Amino acid sequence: MRKDGLFIAVEVQDAAATDTELARRLTEACPVDIYAQQDDGSLELVEKNLDECVLCRLCLDASPDGVVKVIKLYDDDAVLA
Repeated sequence: MRKDGLFIAVEVQDAAATDTELARRLTEACPVDIYAQQDDGSLELVEKNLDECVLCRLCLDASPDGVVKVIKLYDDDAVLA
């Protein structure tokens, strides 16, 4: 799953988006509410909040390596590492 804002895109592996525990961790970690949990526990990316990203890396720290990508659209699609 991927959602694009004007400056930032967030990509989460499709299989991981259905992991309710990961969805909970991401929702709790993000200070600008880019992640939310749907009623079934799966992950939702909140498109209107994408460009609020402060590049804090908390979502990357809360997920296994490579599961979440934060893409800087304003920087030739550089991936936050």
